[in-house]
Amino acid sequence: MADGIVLDIDGVLVDVADSYRRAIVESVLRVYGDSIPKDGVQAFKNAGGFNNDWELTHAAALYVLARKEGLAQSLATFTDAVRASGGGLEGAQTVIANAVDPDVRERIHARWDRERLTTVFQQLYLGGELYSELHGDDPELDAEGYVHEEPVLADPETIEWLTDRTLGIVTGRPAAEAAIALDRVGVDVPKDHLFTMDSDTPGKPAPDALIELADRFDDTTETERVMFAGDTLDDVRTAVNAADDDAERDYYAIGVQSGGLSGESGRQALENAGAHAVIETVNELPTMLEHSN
Repeated sequence: MADGIVLDIDGVLVDVADSYRRAIVESVLRVYGDSIPKDGVQAFKNAGGFNNDWELTHAAALYVLARKEGLAQSLATFTDAVRASGGGLEGAQTVIANAVDPDVRERIHARWDRERLTTVFQQLYLGGELYSELHGDDPELDAEGYVHEEPVLADPETIEWLTDRTLGIVTGRPAAEAAIALDRVGVDVPKDHLFTMDSDTPGKPAPDALIELADRFDDTTETERVMFAGDTLDDVRTAVNAADDDAERDYYAIGVQSGGLSGESGRQALENAGAHAVIETVNELPTMLEHSN
């Protein structure tokens, strides 16, 4: 059994299909009058480098603007090219730079307002009251907040099991939003066992946060085996990269299919990325680990 268990939040502990993923699609729609389909969010996730949903929103907007300027690539072709260009927002910018003429690129970038997209995203996701509380500004949008549409995926028995273990979190959420989700789930994680967007470490799939968390686990118990469960290919790659960088420990990647990579194709994608095991939901974790003794 693993000495330390590390979890992602989105798609593992809470379902974000109608919160973060909805905010991505609708932010682009509100700002530019057009957007990507909801299942297109997963295509960007699969391209890698989009641990930050704000940056995914910016990349989706870049694609929509390029399409308005005549880009003929389908979303699948575009996200495949993003992956081949290294993934993430930088990869998306590279694809656009290579696909359109310089004057077209200038028009696209002139309309590409990342600050506005992020503001709209936060107001849609948080709703007016929480946005004002967390950002110290009056909202422009009259939104209830998609944050309230995040069903808990972990059963009470699973939560009780997790709280009895050495547990950590590595998430792309801002710290305040991570706290909201963990409170809803009922998981209490020590502050030094929580890595978020606000932490001073690179985002996934960089292994820095996972390795640092394992080091911190050592303060209370010797940690030789660390398991990281997440729902994206970047989550799996984080554990794979940690194993490459930290020869003192064994790292195990567990792919969780409740976030978007469902079915046999999702299982195959997670395994191809390096997952040691694939489970449908986090609720399978206790049985899986107890049987691995």
